[in-house]
Formats: sequence, structure tokens, C-alpha cells
Amino acid sequence: MTTNRILIVDDEETLCEVLKINLENEGYDVDIAFSAEQALGYDLKSYSLILLDIMMGEISGIRMAKMLKADVATADIPIIFCTARDSEDDMVMGLNIGADDYIMKPYTLRNVIARVKSVLRRTATQKGGNPRTEKPNLLQADGLVLDVEFKRCTVDGGEVKLARKEFELLVYLVAHRGKICSREELLSRVWSDEVVVLDRTIDVNITRLRSKIGPYGSYIVTRSGFGYGFRD
Repeated sequence: MTTNRILIVDDEETLCEVLKINLENEGYDVDIAFSAEQALGYDLKSYSLILLDIMMGEISGIRMAKMLKADVATADIPIIFCTARDSEDDMVMGLNIGADDYIMKPYTLRNVIARVKSVLRRTATQKGGNPRTEKPNLLQADGLVLDVEFKRCTVDGGEVKLARKEFELLVYLVAHRGKICSREELLSRVWSDEVVVLDRTIDVNITRLRSKIGPYGSYIVTRSGFGYGFRD
């Protein structure tokens, strides 16, 4: 069985080393590049997946991703963006370029490893002959699909009507799956345009989301005293 090769491209050296050790513990062959320029000197077509930071020096992660997708030899290599840029516009841009997933910093190692495994499984299935069904601007967790660009939520193929803040809250939780988000974080990210918002507002929206997304409501977890998360 061929071992999957992963390339980490990030200018944070300590973070790269920690990721490398943990991914190697999962059985992957892992290389590191501390800049896009360094990465572009590698035999990129030999990698099964690239973990790519957005904010780097002369060549950004976005520019490098565009270069990879424009080259027939590397166009099919899955890319996961790992970045501190967490606005919805940044996420849409990254996914529309053709990235397979988008992980926001700070993240947990468990989250990164779960995303890596998920993308590699999906890629293996596609290479086996099944057509790709996901559009690049989608976030998906089993039968729950969020179209970030068109603000549309579907559950097992049926559209579910969500209020704006419900949709934005669900997008944020799914984008940070595997991590518990505090109430303060959710308030600052999802309700940043509101003057006064009570903690209870989050609880009410979580309750509504759990009801509306049916069987996937159980994917939203509560950690008393900490906040909410979306399980992998």
C-alpha cells in the first residue's frame, strides 16, 4: 500500500514541526517548506495533499494555489488552507480557487488530522471513478451541505431555510469543526455588527439550528462553561 505524502507550506516553523510529527505518527510521509518559493522547488506532483498557509512572503498561499491549479501536473492535488484569515470572503475565495478544505487558526491537531483523513478519503474515492459531487464553495459534513457563496443549506438533499445569523453561526461552527468555540468568540465573529447581544442569543440560535438541521443537530455539541462546537 502506497503511503500518502503530505507537504506543509507555512512560515511558522514551530507549527510546521508539530504538524509534521503528528501527521507522521498517523503514518504519512511529511515534508515541510517555510515559503511558497521553497515549496515550488519541490517535486510537487509527488504529493498526495498540500497543507497551505495563506499569509506568507513574496508569494502568498492564494497565489501558489492558483499556480498549482493552472498546471495540469498539479491541478488535481488536494489543497487544505490553514490560515488565520477567517473572514467569510477569504473562505469563499480560497474554496473558489479549488481548495478542498479551509481550516482557521488557531486549530487543534485533532481537527487538522481529521480534515486530512477526510480529504484523502474523498480524493481516493474520486480516483476510483466516482464523479466529484462537491462544488468548491461548499462546506459539508455528511448529508449537511452549506453553500457559502449562495447562502444555502441543505439536509440530505432538501433545502432548509435558515435565518441569516443562524446560517452564519452554522458556517462558523462547521468551518471550525473539532474545536469548541467560546461564546465570546461566537459573539465577536458572528454578531460583530450588533451593538448589544446577550449570551442567551447564542443559546436560542443553537436550539433553532439543532431543530432545523434534523439528524445533524446532534453534531452541534455543548461543553458547559466553555461553549459550542461541531464534531468531526
